[in-house]
Amino acid sequence: MPVIKETTNKTQCFHCGEPCLTEQIRLEEKAFCCEGCKMVFQILNESNLCEYYNLNENPGISQRIKIRKDKFAYLDDEKTQLKLISFRDEKQVHVTFYLPQMHCSSCLYLLENLHRLNEGVISSKVNFTRKEVDIVFFSTSTTLRKVVETLTEIGYEPYISLNDLKEKRPGLDKSMVYQLGIAGFCFGNIMLMSFPEYLGIDASETALRGAFRWMNFALAIPVFLYSALPFYRSSWKGFKHRFLNIDAPIALAIIITFVRSAWEVISGTGGGYFDSMTGIVFFMLAGRIVQDKTYRQLSFERDYTSYFPIAISVLKENVETPTQLPDIKPGDTMLIHNEELIPADGILTKGRAFIDYSFVTGESLPVLKEVGELVYAGGKQTSGNIEILVVKEVAQSYLTKLWNKEEMKDEATEKNVSFVHLLSRYFTYIVFTIASATAIYWAINDSTRIWPAVTSIFIIACPCALLLSNTFTNGNVLRILSRNRFYLRNAQTIETLAQATHIVFDKTGTLTTPNEQEIEYDGSPLSAFEKNQVAALASSSSHPLSRALAQQLKYDGNCSISNFEEIPGKGIKALIDNKIFKMGSYSYITNSHDKKSGTSVFLSIDNELIGHFTFSNQYRKEVPELVQKLKNKYALSVISGDTESERQRLQDIFGERTTLLFHQKPEDKLNYIKYLQQKGEIVLMIGDGLNDAGALKQSNIGLAVAEQINNFTPGSDAIIEAKKLGFLPRFFQLCNANRNIVLASFVLSIAYNIIGLFFAVQGNLSPLIAAILMPSSSLSILLLTFGASTLFASRIGLLSFKKPD
Repeated sequence: MPVIKETTNKTQCFHCGEPCLTEQIRLEEKAFCCEGCKMVFQILNESNLCEYYNLNENPGISQRIKIRKDKFAYLDDEKTQLKLISFRDEKQVHVTFYLPQMHCSSCLYLLENLHRLNEGVISSKVNFTRKEVDIVFFSTSTTLRKVVETLTEIGYEPYISLNDLKEKRPGLDKSMVYQLGIAGFCFGNIMLMSFPEYLGIDASETALRGAFRWMNFALAIPVFLYSALPFYRSSWKGFKHRFLNIDAPIALAIIITFVRSAWEVISGTGGGYFDSMTGIVFFMLAGRIVQDKTYRQLSFERDYTSYFPIAISVLKENVETPTQLPDIKPGDTMLIHNEELIPADGILTKGRAFIDYSFVTGESLPVLKEVGELVYAGGKQTSGNIEILVVKEVAQSYLTKLWNKEEMKDEATEKNVSFVHLLSRYFTYIVFTIASATAIYWAINDSTRIWPAVTSIFIIACPCALLLSNTFTNGNVLRILSRNRFYLRNAQTIETLAQATHIVFDKTGTLTTPNEQEIEYDGSPLSAFEKNQVAALASSSSHPLSRALAQQLKYDGNCSISNFEEIPGKGIKALIDNKIFKMGSYSYITNSHDKKSGTSVFLSIDNELIGHFTFSNQYRKEVPELVQKLKNKYALSVISGDTESERQRLQDIFGERTTLLFHQKPEDKLNYIKYLQQKGEIVLMIGDGLNDAGALKQSNIGLAVAEQINNFTPGSDAIIEAKKLGFLPRFFQLCNANRNIVLASFVLSIAYNIIGLFFAVQGNLSPLIAAILMPSSSLSILLLTFGASTLFASRIGLLSFKKPD
């Protein structure tokens, strides 16, 4: 057994020093706040984790919590598992649990080492803020029930609710509310008991004054030991990682104030500054709670009530109907086309599915699914149309999580660090330098001023206003944009949009619309049956021209289609009623390098050229005005896989300075983006997310245009509903204003700190006044920035949903 150090404090965790909420987690006479701390302590004392938890059922005392054998038997039920599991294939299972017991870094360590306790667990990633853990485990080595039992045995029983599958609004951290309540109670009473000090009671009543001082001392202890814990924890975590965060000066000010006050009371030399110390804690906690509540509300609106502006084809009485994500309900039948993402769990009812789950698992090899099998949200169909019966509602939070997976982020994007973090990186070090210099100065000139000066510096100087303004302004802007059907991946995208210098438009499906297309056929006459077969082939593709052709020919669903294949930038083919149908470019159909003019789709049956469909390009009505607003500020380019027949028309719209490129294959579009980036351009690529997916991912900001179609791709950074394309200049204005607002708040924050420090270093600023001014200034700047972004959005018409002027 490892040697254990002695301690006389049985109410604090032996490992991390935090208060123990229970006396049950013990090792001999030592108490721990959680199983995580006890486990880490064992490891640090060279104990084996598996032996400690008796994983292999070795002789000895098991440290696991005993649970009833049948407590989680309901998790063996297939229907119950469907409600909890987010993904499952023949190898692995993905599931997310809410763990309310999670509260410290040791918890995180233990949970992320879950694979050492259960060999079937592949990985476990903790979201400490939401108290969630994402677990991936081998379906052949363990089960959902065993994973839950493992969590429960080590002290983290998941909160499982099967009655309500919808997300609930997040609540505040109750412990912080309790801490605020205690701080407020003690602060108010200490102020009351301090009246003898305030009124200057003379020495004849020193007994009364001394009693009040000791009562203040007693009231300050719970504030110091309990209410101030959030600042101690944050500071200690930063210190362990060799980083002084913004809570370090606050924690130090609290400790200095308490120690100095306690010494004065005990020695009888004064009444101390317990009112200042409890005031610091009370006002700082109040500010944190307001900030936390606002931030949680913004996050909730983004993750759970604002849906991606994409439409899913739902079959209603055999009619394909575009349906928005929140309107998809269990029992609906979704029609998923080639290269479309599956947004909800369901059962395959028609077709043969080859599903690419690389967005979920990282493995790009398509998985074969037959009729009757369950398919999970997040996969992409790669072979023709399939029909899926929905069994679980769309989880917007799950799609958001897929979108923000680390694997989907471009390495270059990851290197873009927010300017706010760069500006505030050394702030705390500067504060400590100023405090040290001030202490030395007053030690030489007037030692009585050291205490108020140094303490006030630690309290008054804080970059909270800067950090908060950035967080809340970004959150508010994301909320406003999503309500206008413009959805950004994350807050960093706002800053990148504000820095964009070059906008590249894809033509087909972006500048043009598949609706109201005039299509002419030239070639050998097609029978009604052949037209239906062509419609069957066209309806299997999501390309704008295919969708326009399918809409005109109206497929009745009676053809037998198989072996569907789509080659981006070239064409599509399939075996329909035992005949090979191909549609696409002239070179794809004829295997030649010749190019035909105009926007045409050629058709062959059994490798014989039959004819071609000619499309008249219908440009969106808002495009000319959109271009006029953008071309004076941004460099513009248009890239298209079509021929140069539209060059003059595009030149009339975009002007002579715009670069127009035609005959562009997907790899050509990608290379053009790279070329612009090598020239130092910050590139915004706007496309439909189909033939230009690679270019969207390569660009600094990839913007996918959605028009009654499911073209969501985690490779893009933003999604916009097509009818909101005319709002792009307004969206760019808001992103630029966001950056300016945050910069303005930074200037105000610096000015506030300079003025505050000017008075603090002179010892003329009371620590209590500093404690009031610090959160007040942060909240005032927060309200200013939040209000400014809202007001600006309203002024440019983004809160009234007006049509573009």
